[in-house]
Amino acid sequence: MQYESNPILDKLPEHLRQYIKAQDYDAYSAIDQAVWRYVMRKNVDYLGQVAHTSYVNGLKSTGISIDHIPNMYGMNRILQEIGWAAVAVDGFIPPAAFMEFQAYNVLVIASDIRQLENIEYTPAPDIIHEGAGHAPIIANPEYAEYLRRFGEIGCKAISSAKDYELYEAVRHLSIIKEAHGTPETEIKKAEDHIAFLQENMGEPSEMALIRNLHWWTVEYGLIGTVNDPKIYGAGLLSSIGESSWCMTDQVKKLPYSSETAQVGFDITKPQPQLFVTPDFAFLSQVLEEFANTMALRTGGIKGIRKLIASKALGTLELSTGLQVSGIFTRAIDHENKAVYLQTSGPTALSYREKELVGHGIEMHPHGFGSPLGKLEGINLAIEDMSPRDLKAYDIYEGKTVTLEFEGGITVTGDIITGTRNLQGKILLITFKNCRVTHGEEVLFEPDWGLYHMAVGQRIVSAFNGPADLSSFNLISHEIKDTTIKAKKSEERIALQKLYAQVRDFREGTNTTVSRNKIFKVLQNDHPTDWLLAVELYELAVLGNDSDFAEAIKQHLEKVKGEKPEVGHLIDGGLALVDQNLKNA
Repeated sequence: MQYESNPILDKLPEHLRQYIKAQDYDAYSAIDQAVWRYVMRKNVDYLGQVAHTSYVNGLKSTGISIDHIPNMYGMNRILQEIGWAAVAVDGFIPPAAFMEFQAYNVLVIASDIRQLENIEYTPAPDIIHEGAGHAPIIANPEYAEYLRRFGEIGCKAISSAKDYELYEAVRHLSIIKEAHGTPETEIKKAEDHIAFLQENMGEPSEMALIRNLHWWTVEYGLIGTVNDPKIYGAGLLSSIGESSWCMTDQVKKLPYSSETAQVGFDITKPQPQLFVTPDFAFLSQVLEEFANTMALRTGGIKGIRKLIASKALGTLELSTGLQVSGIFTRAIDHENKAVYLQTSGPTALSYREKELVGHGIEMHPHGFGSPLGKLEGINLAIEDMSPRDLKAYDIYEGKTVTLEFEGGITVTGDIITGTRNLQGKILLITFKNCRVTHGEEVLFEPDWGLYHMAVGQRIVSAFNGPADLSSFNLISHEIKDTTIKAKKSEERIALQKLYAQVRDFREGTNTTVSRNKIFKVLQNDHPTDWLLAVELYELAVLGNDSDFAEAIKQHLEKVKGEKPEVGHLIDGGLALVDQNLKNA
């Protein structure tokens, strides 16, 4: 067990547990803690004015501290009170898994934290983004239900083979961009690769479309009116740069609708436009509108074609309720309707998300094929036939029968038995000595064993993943890239010790520390580090040491001259200290 469980986490299926990692809290350095504190103090100060009211209230109710990186165990104890939990993961995980966690009311938190150099924004998911961005908003019940429902629907979205390639590329970029010392040429190469993939995705898959909705709501959403929006998206809440930039006229504000699913995004750049929902209830309305377009609810020939294109484990549900789970490789169609389905490799048959006894992957290790639709010349579908109708058409145990389906599929063999649901409706018919043909093509030979024919007039649903999670071994996650833990230089270790001493002084665990000595060492050995100097300035102001505070400000002016790109961060930190002093 890598984590402390609770009743919510106990309900997670095994295949999701494979993504969970332990949060090594001791691995956070004093610099990491300072980065968290700076971002949170800036955010609370600024976001109190521009974020949805749920944000500041949620910080308190979810146990998110301004001064300390949250401990997952502590968060879980508080989140449990609102019906949620949190787990730590290693960076990006596959989108379907991410959404499935949400469906179980579990917040996925990348436990690493951004480098000081990327304090304003990072493409990598980190604990600032997840913990300070996502967690506070779920304290709002209406939004929390939207998030859960989004996960429930989103994890059923069908991906394309290219989606996973893009996921791997984005994950790789996020890792190397946060890895200390990665050459700019390598980062540029990774960004160019993502751009190439995005330009050559072809028709977007359901997963690509629903990820767009997720991006423009959960990550980068605004709420209110186009002329007076407030922030609720975690990507904005966790970015001290973009949260202020997004409120300027440089970023277009557009009304949110289901059409937003067609608007892609580039994770490597600030967003040129954002979408505004009038309220959280409207998010759920748009989600249901989009879900109505998914194969999950429409099925049909398009549904099976999407599953074939995905080359991944998926499920078709027939009009009888029978569910076929496997990797779909073929569909024969007639008049734009599927008349035959085929899987390759391990396949399981289920009814209402529960595997049928005797029809797991052990019974169907090499695939499954079956005709669909009505019999030729007979208006009554097999699934609608009463026992008397079935007997009249010789669809009866012990009979040798030839069934000719619309679309040219013929099944000839000896009926052994039928499998029925609790209401007595027939789901499967099992044959021996069976041959299945489509015109001249033989689809099943008698010497292949028993033939199990699915009963179903049409495909009513097609979705990602198996119907019964226990039918397949889903614990097969392989990560090609893992987050890079850079070896720290002696200089970095020495700087961390200085940060730790300042932290100890501020928190009262060691008040004998000489702040003046620390400042001199900082000036001599780490002349361009700005954040520790800002923290020292705060202590000087609080201690009414105006001479010391002025010396630090002069030093920071030099840092701004050498590193103009951090000038606004320094100014923001100093202004925050001065403002808090006035408000005290």
